[in-house]
Amino acid sequence: MAQETNAAASLEGSWEGILGGRLHLVVTIHKAGSGELAGQLDSVDQHATLPIEKASLAGNMVKFEVSRIGGLYQGKMNDEGTEISGTWTQNGVPEQPLSFKRGAAPKPSEENAAKSPEHTPKPLTFPLDIVIPVAPTAFKADGKWHLVYELHVSNLGKWDCELTRIEVLDANGGQKPLAAFSGAELDGMVVHPGGDAAQKSKIGPAQFAVVYMWATFDTLDAVPGSISHRVTAKIGDYPESFSVDIPATPVDRKPVVVINAPLTGEDWVAGNGPSNTSAHRRALIPVNGRAYISQRFAIDWIEAYPDGKTYQGDPADNKNYRAYGHEIHAVADGTVTETKDGIPQNTPGAKSLAVPITLESIGGNHVIVDIGNGLYAFYAHMQPGSLRVKVGDKVKAGQVLGLLGNTGNSSEPHLHFDICNASSMLACEGMPYAFATFEVEGKGESWKPSDRHEAAVKHEMEIPLEDEVVRFAPIP
Repeated sequence: MAQETNAAASLEGSWEGILGGRLHLVVTIHKAGSGELAGQLDSVDQHATLPIEKASLAGNMVKFEVSRIGGLYQGKMNDEGTEISGTWTQNGVPEQPLSFKRGAAPKPSEENAAKSPEHTPKPLTFPLDIVIPVAPTAFKADGKWHLVYELHVSNLGKWDCELTRIEVLDANGGQKPLAAFSGAELDGMVVHPGGDAAQKSKIGPAQFAVVYMWATFDTLDAVPGSISHRVTAKIGDYPESFSVDIPATPVDRKPVVVINAPLTGEDWVAGNGPSNTSAHRRALIPVNGRAYISQRFAIDWIEAYPDGKTYQGDPADNKNYRAYGHEIHAVADGTVTETKDGIPQNTPGAKSLAVPITLESIGGNHVIVDIGNGLYAFYAHMQPGSLRVKVGDKVKAGQVLGLLGNTGNSSEPHLHFDICNASSMLACEGMPYAFATFEVEGKGESWKPSDRHEAAVKHEMEIPLEDEVVRFAPIP
């Protein structure tokens, strides 16, 4: 059903606001092909981008949801359509006032303003520069094999280029098609870092976009040793489309590192876990002049109570969260390369960060362990004073590293865990891994805690996917 719109102004466009006096937010709303409103919420200070669902403007009443974090915004637009005043609620935390002002509309460039009405001439070459910054590694999840990687696309031409189709090809098998993406599916895979989400698959002159790729295969034998891509695009208003096959990229088919669980017990939700739209998956962050996705396969482990909530009682008390205080275990033998302690705990809720978020504090109290073969395990957001290791310590799999808390860039007690290719929180590339064993009790809203023992399915040598609810065995 199409959304109602204000007679004075539309909800479409960019809106800017500050939550709790600290967090700068940018909300971008556009109309999807179905006629419904959709968009994204950018938490600028947290370097996080989240999809917006169920956006609506009924009369002058505004509403949208950010289901990934349990967020709901409700407000009222002024008659001029320039401001919205309202409240934000998230995961049961008391509502907070939040107002938005409409962002300035982008000014047309002098080139566009003086553009000739004549059609775009045929380009001399395909104007897109397409690079795969990190070659994919095959990993197993939910019984299938997956390749996760990115295409960095730069428009070096002088006309708009609109991606219309991307095909994944077997570079070792006569360019056999393996997967294809187009239309709304492709639009949802394209992100313009720091730019306008409403552009979707359109990349303007001198602009840059990232295409987040995720290809799935039934068996490892079906995963090729090398892949290439056929990219098709419309250039300006030239009537014909153009296609190009970009150079092949090797695929790492060797087994990923197998680790033990960092936690024990049941009802652990894989928040922001592996998916092609999770906040971790799309956290492309520049550090020291280079952009990385350290959190490509990261998981925020949050423990739920049988009623599905993560806390009981006062939501502003860390001790009321089920995950709080759990022992965090080393997932493999290794050597501690970095620790951070002494950061005070946050009060649960988006507006209650105990310290400003910087490159040094974003992970809160944390431990990084070199587990060999160029891989490093990262454990974040621990309780202050709970760390039981120091730099240089040799640790064994299962050894307690510290206690689960709520420090750094964290809105409630949880363990952020990932594996990277360098001893760093953010200046590294996230790599896939597999837990030796775990049980899946359910997933997301379909999970029924009362049925978790009957419904649990054992998985071996896999990684959980986003929002799967997992049971880990006790440490032997």
